[in-house]
Amino acid sequence: MAKPGEHKTVQSRILHYAEQLGWRVVSRSEAEARRGFKDGDKLEQRCRGTDLFFSELLYDKALEFNPRLPDDLPALLRRFALLSSDIFGNRAALDLIRGHGKFSVNDEKRELDLQLIAFDDIGKPPAQWRNVYEVTEEYSVHNGYYGNRADVVFLINGIPVLVIECKNANKDEAIALGIDQLRRYHEETPEMMVPPQLFTVTEAIGFAYGITWNTVRRNIFNWRGDEVGDLEQKIKSFCQIDTLLGFLQDYIVFAEKDEELNKFILRQHQARAVEKVLARAHDPSKSRGLIWHTQGSGKTFTMIKAAERLYKAPDSDKPTVLLMIDRNELEDQMIRNLKALGVDAARQAMNIKDLADILKSDYRGIVVTMMHKFRGMPANLNGRRNIYVLIDEAHRTTGGDLGTYLMAAIPNATYIGFSGTPIDKTAYGKGTFKTFGIDDQEGYTDKYSIRDSIEDGTTLELYYDLAPNELLVPKEDLEKEFLNLAESEGVSDIEELNKILERAVNTKNFLKGAARVPIVAQYVADHYTQNVEPLGYKAFLVCVDREACELYKDALDKILPSHYSDVIISHNHNDSKGLKRFHYDEKKEKNIRKEFAKFGTYPKILIVTEKLLTGYDAPILYAMYLDKPMRDHTLLQAIARVNRPYENEREELVKPHGFVLDFIGLFDKLEKALAFDSEEVNACVKDIALLKGLFKAKMESKAPVYMQLIQHNFNDKDVDNLIEHFRDKERRKAFFKEYKAIEMLYEIISPDVFLRPYIDDYATVSNIYAVVAKAYAKRVYVDKAFQKKTNALVQAKVSSTQIGESSGIYRLNAQTIELIKSQHEGKNTKVINLVKSIEKNAEEQSDDPFLVTMAERAQQVLDSYESRQESTQKALDKLLELMQENEQRKQAQAEKGFDGMTYFVFCQLLDHGLADAEAVSVKIGEAFVTQPNWLKSEDAYRELRQSIVFALFGVLQDMNEITAIADELLRLIAKAHKAKR
Repeated sequence: MAKPGEHKTVQSRILHYAEQLGWRVVSRSEAEARRGFKDGDKLEQRCRGTDLFFSELLYDKALEFNPRLPDDLPALLRRFALLSSDIFGNRAALDLIRGHGKFSVNDEKRELDLQLIAFDDIGKPPAQWRNVYEVTEEYSVHNGYYGNRADVVFLINGIPVLVIECKNANKDEAIALGIDQLRRYHEETPEMMVPPQLFTVTEAIGFAYGITWNTVRRNIFNWRGDEVGDLEQKIKSFCQIDTLLGFLQDYIVFAEKDEELNKFILRQHQARAVEKVLARAHDPSKSRGLIWHTQGSGKTFTMIKAAERLYKAPDSDKPTVLLMIDRNELEDQMIRNLKALGVDAARQAMNIKDLADILKSDYRGIVVTMMHKFRGMPANLNGRRNIYVLIDEAHRTTGGDLGTYLMAAIPNATYIGFSGTPIDKTAYGKGTFKTFGIDDQEGYTDKYSIRDSIEDGTTLELYYDLAPNELLVPKEDLEKEFLNLAESEGVSDIEELNKILERAVNTKNFLKGAARVPIVAQYVADHYTQNVEPLGYKAFLVCVDREACELYKDALDKILPSHYSDVIISHNHNDSKGLKRFHYDEKKEKNIRKEFAKFGTYPKILIVTEKLLTGYDAPILYAMYLDKPMRDHTLLQAIARVNRPYENEREELVKPHGFVLDFIGLFDKLEKALAFDSEEVNACVKDIALLKGLFKAKMESKAPVYMQLIQHNFNDKDVDNLIEHFRDKERRKAFFKEYKAIEMLYEIISPDVFLRPYIDDYATVSNIYAVVAKAYAKRVYVDKAFQKKTNALVQAKVSSTQIGESSGIYRLNAQTIELIKSQHEGKNTKVINLVKSIEKNAEEQSDDPFLVTMAERAQQVLDSYESRQESTQKALDKLLELMQENEQRKQAQAEKGFDGMTYFVFCQLLDHGLADAEAVSVKIGEAFVTQPNWLKSEDAYRELRQSIVFALFGVLQDMNEITAIADELLRLIAKAHKAKR
């Protein structure tokens, strides 16, 4: 039967499609020769830093592009070889690729730019290409400690720029496996990942892409194509020459976040918007545009990159670009990010007069400013056409007189508005369309909707629940003082909202009532500790005003330890003594925000009313306790704080969605609270009752199928039957997937009275999963074991005979074989327990390479058993035979008086027909003892290898044979150590 294979189905097809795009396919043998490998060299001997490149081609192109470059190939290669093997080295490599490197022309006593890649190939036909585009496979690297081999590597002018990992289409979690492999490359052979800037992982169905040195799951994206699984289309769009050159030249960004260097890639919708902004700005017949990219989709980077591209574009003709932002704290950040992109001509308008002087003086460059600095600005300060204004949060920034002052001061400018929320249906929304959308039939120049974002995994769905009725704002007060007020419609600024709420006397009195605050605080504390904290996430408590923040902090401190929560508010010099407790200086507030965004740190609940409700990005934030009336843009911006994807591989957390617990009653009036297109609202905000319905449906339709497998109250016969039933991989895979979906629903909903009828059945299904997973799963991605609440339930509800160390793991000794034969458990259980026992003993006895080899052979038996190539009895016989061989080996080893390592070396030397193998193996065994860090230290590795060579030199004369045996021993023992890790 034909089966999909990694090379046939994926790897060879990528090479074929790349060749059709104009990439020359270089065979592995040719690639290794061009990298300086010699015939007969072992991988460990031949791979070092500079042989990552096709060096001669790199130098030839460098001389072609830089005629005055000194004739010194080693000096050019040293530029790359000396780069640090980390994100900083990767940034420096990209600078070299982009032509930001320098070289000295001694006779002229000056420096010139070093060009290594010609980016003007973009848009040209192949006959006019100046670069050489090549692709090869099985690209191996070894650094003396570890060796890795990338499946496919794309090179431009001999520089590797893209790595593709290929996986078999029928392999479980293929994309996750490929990403893990790339993470391993960064850890084990980091020098391999210094020049490449991008990676993709595919199994011919999915196609994930990202940038090197940022393999966090939320920064790995699916390449959107026309059809799912169309590998040809994805390769021919992603690996198209213009696309890759565009990524390298423009759409990879390094920026500081929380004082750490981070690397980002602009996604398809971001790059598309930037190109549209450039096209609109250079269109002589149009001067307005509107970019709607939903919250959390990278709008800030889109604006920064658009500003940089506009400034540098020849068609802009030395322009002035105004970056209009909506928050003071963003001004410095914008300037820093522009500098990081290499834009020196960027300045901040410090005040109204400074901005007027900049415009009057005809300054050419990028100006970062805010709308309020246009207040009272004279008309016709600058009438140039090539002034481009990029306005953040355009749905509110240009409202009122300020927008008039702006457009009168620079009447011929092009205005591009950016918005993170949909344009609402109110008069304000219509005004935004009128201001920015007049040149586009649909009103938008580019749109990346909430639905698009959720489909891409850029943001998550939001689920809500209502607090008990007695805690909700009385409906008549809410409607009279807020929802029915015409002036509250379309409110897009938190300050405007606060002014409206100041007049909502009854509502505010209710929200801050002395009797209500302790009850709500208790409800929040209980919900957080029971529903959210066990999941590993954090929460916001959004209060109606700053005084309410103080009230809730004091109330929570009576229930939870004081370090569980903290308050972030703006300062007012008239504040009470109680509020001044939270007048943190900039450094302390910054530290609180930073610690909150981390896993397992305090605070776990932030109490806010205005600050952090826009712009603050903490993906670990899962729950929002909403106790402040909001609507439209302010509500959508606030709840969008909890919709950021989050993954923590170490803790095995993958955030399923965001959650809002509504203490106001807004979500009971969604059509009034969110005056946007209903399709957008429904894509984003969902009632948690939907999750309860889904859990109920799965427990009533799926769970009984699995529960009927338990016939004997979970005794040993049930365990054996489960192992046999789920021996089929596809059946097992389907069960794991179904169970994990049910488990996640339980974790989210629990504790809730709704779950009471399902508790016993759910615990039984969880126990079935425990047995099957422990028996078969080598690794379960996302969740290796139970989630926390499920684990507590299983411990409390079920006393089972799960396979575990206490009853199923054997010590490998002479009595074990007879013990296994005499036990009454089923043969299926014996097979599984034997394999687990062999693997565990191999892990524990780290000085015995034989056990690792034995574990590998046991795994082969298990694979044959699972695929039903071996009967249960035959698999059991083979495993017992392995144990018998191991006992014989241990007896022979004991007679020699050798430890496991020395005897392993002795056997290898005997296989090579070496005379006096016993004495030599003792010397080599002692050498391993004296260099315990040989796998971590290059010096220790070198010393150990030298000791092995000296030991062999006494009995062999051929140096080639000596080094071959030494390297083979090191390879085998390193492999054993790696397997144990």
